[in-house]
Amino acid sequence: MVDGIRMALAAVCGLGWTIAYVLAVRTGLRDKTYCIPLVALAMNICWEFQFVFFRSAEHMSGSNSEVEGAEVFIGIIWLIVDCGLLYTVFRFGPNEFPYLPRRVFYAGFVVVLGLAYAGIEVLSREFDDGDVVLTSFGMNVAMSGLFLAMLAVRQSSRGQSMGIAVAKFVGTTSTCLAWFFDTSVYPGPWLPYCTVACVLLDVAYIAALSAVLRRERESGRLAGDRSELRDIERNASL
Repeated sequence: MVDGIRMALAAVCGLGWTIAYVLAVRTGLRDKTYCIPLVALAMNICWEFQFVFFRSAEHMSGSNSEVEGAEVFIGIIWLIVDCGLLYTVFRFGPNEFPYLPRRVFYAGFVVVLGLAYAGIEVLSREFDDGDVVLTSFGMNVAMSGLFLAMLAVRQSSRGQSMGIAVAKFVGTTSTCLAWFFDTSVYPGPWLPYCTVACVLLDVAYIAALSAVLRRERESGRLAGDRSELRDIERNASL
């Protein structure tokens, strides 16, 4: 019963984040920007790479091998979609930093990737017995906060959408819920803290993005009304 619930929640997590990634690629191509904060994307790619290629055997050696196997399969799918996310970064990322030469931006992102990879490696061995589960929850907290920061910096919905926000929230919440069905696997206060932090930050992001989208719609209607008024005045003068 518990394994079935965890499997279902793992599937929801995989589907939610896959939808979020696909929408991020689509939105990035439309708005000509990246849609995942750079540091968050670097951490995600490095985590998924380590999880699939170096931690999968250890991860699937647990008591729920079917669930763990499904999680590794989901990680492979995410890595494939990451290629599209990386394209948006290398294609449009330098435009977000016009004060930097393109080569400096690329070099900086490579450095961030290296630091993210090394950090995940050290943390997983120091606190996670070589696994990357506890590390992933901490990364989710950071990512939720970074999305809020990106919205604040851009001061618009460019490169963001409610679809991405909701799919990300569903994916993160489902994997947090999966832990509550078997807390003996990772006991202690870390996962409860990460769960509460992720939910609060994701809800705050959805609320903030909703407010920005509403303001942009109202501004668009106001601009349309002013344009229509100018057309009326122009026609009247003729």
